[in-house]
Amino acid sequence: MPSFFAVVARYTIFLAVGLALASCGAGIDDDPVGFVGGGDNPRPRDFPIHGIDVSKYQGDVDWSRVADSGVKFAWIKATEGGDHIDSKFQANWEAAKAVGIPRGAYHFVYWCRSPMEEVRWFEQNVPPDADALPPVLDVESDSESRTCHRRLEQQQTIEDMKLMLSEMERYFGKKPIIYTSVDFYQAILSDGAFSDYPMWVRSTKYYPSVKYGRRAWMIWQYQADGHVPGIRGKVDRNVFYGTKAQWREFLASLK
Repeated sequence: MPSFFAVVARYTIFLAVGLALASCGAGIDDDPVGFVGGGDNPRPRDFPIHGIDVSKYQGDVDWSRVADSGVKFAWIKATEGGDHIDSKFQANWEAAKAVGIPRGAYHFVYWCRSPMEEVRWFEQNVPPDADALPPVLDVESDSESRTCHRRLEQQQTIEDMKLMLSEMERYFGKKPIIYTSVDFYQAILSDGAFSDYPMWVRSTKYYPSVKYGRRAWMIWQYQADGHVPGIRGKVDRNVFYGTKAQWREFLASLK
């Protein structure tokens, strides 16, 4: 069986598989309110593997209830910039593992720190667990930051990302995933940069191809105001672009 990453590279072929998944949705009852379908594009409920991403804003998570709800993966915010650690990271990291939910950590880039300072901070605070999901580099424009007013130039931003991604892979031994928002993608990545990296895209109203074209993606964040048992309030919901068998293959490849 080919690796998951080989399957992702054949995105246009594999898209047809997504259309056939509607009969095996994993207990996802409805699509987000206001979600816009489009032609033959599959909807969030058509994918069998759903997960969440969390930070301190989800408060105290009851991970046992989250696991019982059918959540199959979680990415947990660990760090931001070069000196901020999410106050719930350690508790979430340990508790998600205890109930058997595959989990990984993500770093939110603050563009007014040096790349190596940021990635070293991430490494200081995230255990290099062999069974963890790949680390995630969260790249967004952060235009609303009150303290960083750097205008992102494409070439320099790409060079900064290369340094961080390379160091992440060296330290954790796993190829990182890039999380991106639409505006950042269109400004920095839309011409094919980092096409050899798995992509996690945010698109809460449309199927990803509407905003990201034919760019292959691995994780799709389809909702920012979802509700999951065990979490008070709202939480981001995501799907994995693949079948249940490919999800198991992906997890096995990490060990």
